[in-house]
Amino acid sequence: MRDIAIITGASSGLGREFVRQLDMGSGGPLDEIWAIARDERALEEVKAQSQTPVKPLALDLTSDDAFNRLATELATDGDDLNVQWLVNCAGFGKFGNFQEVGGENAAMVKLDCLAVVEACYQAILYMHAGSRIVNISSAAAILPQPGLTTYSACKRFVLDFSRALDAEVGSAGIHVTAVCPKFMHTRFLDAPGDHGALDRLLWIGFEDPKTCVASSLRAAIRGQRVAITSNDVKVMNAFAKVCPTDLAMELQERIGAYMTRRQAHI
Repeated sequence: MRDIAIITGASSGLGREFVRQLDMGSGGPLDEIWAIARDERALEEVKAQSQTPVKPLALDLTSDDAFNRLATELATDGDDLNVQWLVNCAGFGKFGNFQEVGGENAAMVKLDCLAVVEACYQAILYMHAGSRIVNISSAAAILPQPGLTTYSACKRFVLDFSRALDAEVGSAGIHVTAVCPKFMHTRFLDAPGDHGALDRLLWIGFEDPKTCVASSLRAAIRGQRVAITSNDVKVMNAFAKVCPTDLAMELQERIGAYMTRRQAHI
């Protein structure tokens, strides 16, 4: 039986780092990595830079045809296949008021929510005891985020979906981990939309993709349902659990405004 990893958003950023670390053996031995992204040329570069054989799949995960193609690719190998890892990294977010973001709200829901569900549905048919799913949620999932409304709601969906799915499949030895990172210096911020809304949320700071991926893989191997990969977000999460949501949102807004003013004077 061939052990494979399927990674969406694999051409850059966090997805590319998951490819790199799984290629190095951080998740155990693999026979092949299936790298999914829209950019075919970038996927070929990923393939050329990896020691583990890489199968590039240039797919647009907002299209139904993408998951028909994935289903076909999986069915081709059938009983000979074990999906050891599924890592859902593909996603995007736009900053700004809901109306200003406009039609891209629907595109966010398709990529950040529906694609996660579809990938899990297709891959889990080929998983066995010891297999792991990693779904990238966000620190934005912890509280509703005005100015990042649809994205934060999508990432909350990923968080709760992952928790529930883990409860369903855990008895079979398959575990699902939702990862809630902070912002990272990746292509996520290349076209953020409203820079004012972005600036109001950047006070939370950045974390390192390499550290985030390493922590995520360790948490998934342990069978941990949620991985919060930075200490300040752990504090924010603990606070959000005990504080009424409306009050927590108000305090978050005040802290963000204070930090923005403070940084402007530095």
